[in-house]
Amino acid sequence: MSAAHTEVQVRPGVEGDLEALTDIYNHYVRETPITFDTVVFTPEERRPWLLSHPEDGPYRLMVAVERDPEDNSQRILGYATSSSYRPKPAYATSVEVTVYLAPDAGRRGVGTLLYKALFEALAGEDLHRAYAGIAQPNEASTRLHERFGFQHVGTYREVGRKFGRYWDVAWYEKAL
Repeated sequence: MSAAHTEVQVRPGVEGDLEALTDIYNHYVRETPITFDTVVFTPEERRPWLLSHPEDGPYRLMVAVERDPEDNSQRILGYATSSSYRPKPAYATSVEVTVYLAPDAGRRGVGTLLYKALFEALAGEDLHRAYAGIAQPNEASTRLHERFGFQHVGTYREVGRKFGRYWDVAWYEKAL
């Protein structure tokens, strides 16, 4: 079935998504510096992460699902989260946000759909700022965040080491 006949929907993540979400994340662990995790996860190891993003509150998990209307099959194309920025109480009105897409799901507007749904879901929460750390270089992520009103506030130079080299992380913030 061609992609033109499929429909992408965004919904809150559920426990049944765990294996597909873990597979997407593990791609970035194995193949890219986008995450600074260096060892892949089993779905069971990722379960606490999934459960830390309930359907309400400031920490959300939104999932993009592609449905094929002919056979009603579905495939997860990616996800966006808002998570605790830091554990100390004074940070409670700040969240860190991120998007991860299946390797073949880029350049289709999926990240935009995910962030639109995430920020709509967060609109009623007691939140003041969203932050995003983007390992450099990552033009697609930079463009996505700027499209949603994030502004660059600084860069941590050579803050992470992966694949035998050091990587910078550019930090972006957005008022909520």
